[in-house]
Amino acid sequence: AYERRFPTCPLIPMFVASDTVNEYKSEDEAIHVIERRCKLDIDAPRLLKKIAGVDYVYFVQKNSLNRRERTLHIEAYNETFSNRVIINEHCCYTVHPDNEDWTCFEQSASLDIKSFFGFESTVEKIAMKQYTSNIKKGKEIIEYYLKQLEEEGITFVPRWTPPVACKLESSTTHTRRPVSPAINIPDSATKEGLNNKEILNTSSSPSEPTAGTPDDKLDADYIKRYLGDLTPMQESCLIRLRQWLQETHKGKIPKDEHILRFLRARDFNIDKAREILCQSLTWRKQHQVDYILDTWNPPQVLQDYYAGGWHHHDKDGRPLYVLRLGQMDTKGLVRALGEEALLRYVLSINEEGLRRCEENTKVFGRPISSWTCLVDLEGLNMRHLWRPGVKALLRIIEVVEANYPETLGRLLILRAPRVFPVLWTLVSPFIDDNTRKKFLIYAGNDYQGPGGLLDYIDKEIIPDFLGGECMCEVPEGGLVPKSLYRTAEELENEDIKLWTETIYQSASVFKGAPHEVLIQIVDASSVITWDFDVCKGDIVFNIFHSKRAPQPPKKDSLGAHSITSPGGNNVQLIDKVWQLGRDYSMVESPLICKEGESVQGSHVTRWPGFYILQWKFHSMPACATTNLPRVDDVLASLQVSSHKCKVMYYTEVIGSEDFRGSMTSLESSHSGFSQLSAATTSSSQSHSSSMISR
Repeated sequence: AYERRFPTCPLIPMFVASDTVNEYKSEDEAIHVIERRCKLDIDAPRLLKKIAGVDYVYFVQKNSLNRRERTLHIEAYNETFSNRVIINEHCCYTVHPDNEDWTCFEQSASLDIKSFFGFESTVEKIAMKQYTSNIKKGKEIIEYYLKQLEEEGITFVPRWTPPVACKLESSTTHTRRPVSPAINIPDSATKEGLNNKEILNTSSSPSEPTAGTPDDKLDADYIKRYLGDLTPMQESCLIRLRQWLQETHKGKIPKDEHILRFLRARDFNIDKAREILCQSLTWRKQHQVDYILDTWNPPQVLQDYYAGGWHHHDKDGRPLYVLRLGQMDTKGLVRALGEEALLRYVLSINEEGLRRCEENTKVFGRPISSWTCLVDLEGLNMRHLWRPGVKALLRIIEVVEANYPETLGRLLILRAPRVFPVLWTLVSPFIDDNTRKKFLIYAGNDYQGPGGLLDYIDKEIIPDFLGGECMCEVPEGGLVPKSLYRTAEELENEDIKLWTETIYQSASVFKGAPHEVLIQIVDASSVITWDFDVCKGDIVFNIFHSKRAPQPPKKDSLGAHSITSPGGNNVQLIDKVWQLGRDYSMVESPLICKEGESVQGSHVTRWPGFYILQWKFHSMPACATTNLPRVDDVLASLQVSSHKCKVMYYTEVIGSEDFRGSMTSLESSHSGFSQLSAATTSSSQSHSSSMISR
């Protein structure tokens, strides 16, 4: 279809003609390279053409078709005025790595105007205009020629095969599509993993399905049933992000529905979605959020005085949460429980919401990924604007926004009193724009009229306190007795206890100031295990051994305190006068770990003594997966320190007699994640005396 553009294309009026200047075909016909000189009639002011002394502009275009790899690369550059203006364009057609029925298209270009008779800005505008118009037409043109081929009866082109092909017969593989010839893959390649292109070219069997999800991740029925309407671009973003997670978070892959929430929250910008998703996965792991419903029982005060609860579902099948905020004594709850207990309770509500969405998806037979919240403000007054209470509310909003994006389908605010605009002014800046669009606010009894509650909730389940017939079991709230209030000191101790119920520790790593952990080994053949996440920046992980103990550590409180995690420490153990090879030795090869990676591993100790685990700064924090920096990443790098990294880690020593499995194949049992995952699988790679898995 693409070749039909030449020698000229009626759909591109500016493309006047083209001549073939060079052509090459390999003997096996796998490679076909053709170079053309293209004549373009640029839509530019007549005066500019007269000054430049040209009526047409010539470009050289080189098309490289590789039938073996199933790719088409298109390169173009300007021949006219090449000493004044440099234009380079690159396009690429490839087969999608997960679905052979899809074709991927990528396009990029660069423009460098050195000088142009004083009309540099005009030329830039013309070039940008022409380029953007061509981009818009690109899909339309290729579809035009595809349709033309179909009308001629050409709907299928056989896949290229070598001139002398060996047919591989298999009694177990059944496929309707022609397959590539089988290629022997070395065991080492299988262990280390292959990139998408290698997998596509060398594997003739379908990839194994992810546990806990339908076999065909791209099956149309699966998408419609569990994910909803997605464009091909959105499906591709989901697959690419999931694949990146599989490579860096072995056994810790959230379900597609959850990954999709983060993509939607960032308008399917993969780099931005990846960043917030990694931060959320680390946060969940650190605070054991996956187990909150099973391991945490809300205090009785919350059960009695927190005026909120789940109540059936709305007309769209979304779980419905009712919150009688106006009847709730927020000041009393904060004074009796503290900010952390309230936050934890809200997190448990969100976790229950995720569970109910999955249940309703099964019940209604269509994807339900969010819930509806009904907030009754009857009784809201200045007491609710108590400053510590508002501060707690803002913190809760911030944590929920960061870790449960796109879970709120609709927010119905009823009976808003005069004091509500004051509260809204304080709260609204902390709410994402996409979330804010889902708010519907009703004053007085407006919710009973047209466009009110009945448009969203069936009459049979409207709560009794709103004039409905359904008995609502949500607690009525009321004032919390002052006898239940606790002192600020008691609350502070309780808060620390709540958020330190984790086996993980946080550490900050600076340029020139690594973080080090000392482990003393008495018996040789013990096993040191570790599990850490690189929360920010890139680090180098090292393991050292010394026969003598280092000096007591110098500890600095350098923690970057954030709203979602405790501060990180920085501890340095290796004295600056120590020499590697004399005072201590390296027992493992350095491991470079990128931002967002999760690493688990083990080392079998050969000698007793002192082992030091070290996380050291490495280059700049990685903000993107692409080779070229994006504008957003450059701006982000200017806003944060480029000399600071952050890790969250857990270490343990296991005696050889207690070690589960062989010494060189540790089954990680401390990664602590995830019920968001469809299935948590153990993943290990063994090396001579250690194991490291990402």
